[in-house]
Amino acid sequence: MGDRKVILSVKKYLIIPGNHDLRAWKGKNYVSSLLKSIFKRFILCRKLKLVKLYTQPSLGLTRLSNRCFVLNAEVISRIISEAKAMNNEVVRWRREIHSYPELGFQEVRTSKMVEEELKSLGYTTCKVAETGIVASVGSGEPVIGLRADMDALPIQEENDVPYKSKVPGRMHACGHDAHTAMLLGAAHIIKKLHDEGLIKGTTKLIFQPAEEIGTGAKAVVDSGAVDDVKAFFGIHVWPFLPAGIIGIKDGPFLASCDDFKVVVKGKGGHPSSPHEAIDPISVVIDIANAYMKVAGREIDPLQPVVISVTSIRAGNTYNIIPEEAIIEGTVRTLDREVRNYVIGRLKNIGKFYAEGMGCAFKFHLLQSMPPTVNDPGLGSIVREALQPLRVVEIPKPVMGSEDFSFYGNVGATYFVALGTGNEKKGTTYPNHHPRFNIDEDVLWVGVAAHTLFATYAAEKLE
Repeated sequence: MGDRKVILSVKKYLIIPGNHDLRAWKGKNYVSSLLKSIFKRFILCRKLKLVKLYTQPSLGLTRLSNRCFVLNAEVISRIISEAKAMNNEVVRWRREIHSYPELGFQEVRTSKMVEEELKSLGYTTCKVAETGIVASVGSGEPVIGLRADMDALPIQEENDVPYKSKVPGRMHACGHDAHTAMLLGAAHIIKKLHDEGLIKGTTKLIFQPAEEIGTGAKAVVDSGAVDDVKAFFGIHVWPFLPAGIIGIKDGPFLASCDDFKVVVKGKGGHPSSPHEAIDPISVVIDIANAYMKVAGREIDPLQPVVISVTSIRAGNTYNIIPEEAIIEGTVRTLDREVRNYVIGRLKNIGKFYAEGMGCAFKFHLLQSMPPTVNDPGLGSIVREALQPLRVVEIPKPVMGSEDFSFYGNVGATYFVALGTGNEKKGTTYPNHHPRFNIDEDVLWVGVAAHTLFATYAAEKLE
């Protein structure tokens, strides 16, 4: 049944702003003339079989048919207006966190601030993964998870702003300060909606440590604190999108990340007598060059793969052939089989070159995380939930990585990008740049998106 047929078949319970009751209007012309207004105000089910009937209009959901619901426009309007009203407070939290950045598993100050705020709202909190916080509100199923990361980067900030990092060599250069502040803002609204019965089930807010080192999400998952979560949602600030725009994409969104280290051990000696030594430097140069050929000559060119050698270290002076040389780099893929193939080839190629020249060879995976894949089923919920906001489809995957992907081992996941780019405000520097910053005027959009995710997912996934 198409959307138009759904509307035209309804004779009761559909209430539009102003308390106009369509039971008083039998004519199809009148309903047709209201279609555009209705679509702007109400979120219609696209997949009618996915949801159960909810028949309590007083709780914000208005019955359309036996298989379809919409969120009352007043509730949508309230979420948006309350999110906007929270913006100044969210900015204050963000600047406080930004001024005192903490690296992975060291987020003691940030974690304390988050937990105190959540407890003051009446959330039940538990500490996980050393410095992480999982806060719960509501009861029963479904359990919906909203995630924000809290850690900073080892970067010296170059911004000249009042809230500039007060910690030398530490900076929130990836927006995790904003992520934490936005979820705290959403916590205020979500708690009120739960108290009023407007959100079903349980909402868990996950304030996660150590995303930048790739192990925080896995530590949260391993703690068991989110074992009951059916769907996880996350937001990342994105300077490549205009401020206030939310970017979405079903399927593979972010790449896997496999950081590697290769150690080649030869035989040290004097550079005047190289024949009496086994030079590991020439070997690692050959290995690095061979690695660069794997993506271009062994992988389907339509399959995205990035292999980057980012560090080669050996020796510390001009008159000694060192005994050891080290290569470090990273691999990014979107496909599990391709990922396994590439890692296997790096091991085999390195071993072949090293042992062929009389050297010992060791290959280490420093950190490893799967690709972030957005569940298409959640995609339909996300599109409905975000209709009050400005949304664009991201046309292709991004080869950056996120440990949000580990939550996919527990439940369905969906990760979106919130545009913060504004040339006039100088917020178009990329993530991890010493002058990275965001347009704070759009933080309310993230607050609203988190709240809408919790509200819609709880209803659709019950």
